[in-house]
Amino acid sequence: MCLAIPGKVVKIYDKNGLLMGRIDYGGTSHEACLEYVPEIKIGEYAIVHAGFALSILDEEEAKKTLDTWAELVDAVEREGIDVYGNPIKK
Repeated sequence: MCLAIPGKVVKIYDKNGLLMGRIDYGGTSHEACLEYVPEIKIGEYAIVHAGFALSILDEEEAKKTLDTWAELVDAVEREGIDVYGNPIKK
């Protein structure tokens, strides 16, 4: 199963003729291709999968998704595993 995670666009630039962006995922940032969402602006959220922004999300919807993800992480950690099902080493 694959998950697409919402991230906030913090920078937009051209790289070798492709529209690219720096996406912030709550403190961690990665580069993503923005060619599928050329109308996106800095400060907006995008659903990103495998290095490609697939769609634009409004901030409220992005925050709901991120809050749900945080709840999932907390729940599995209480069970002593990480989100991949691996035991957490203490």
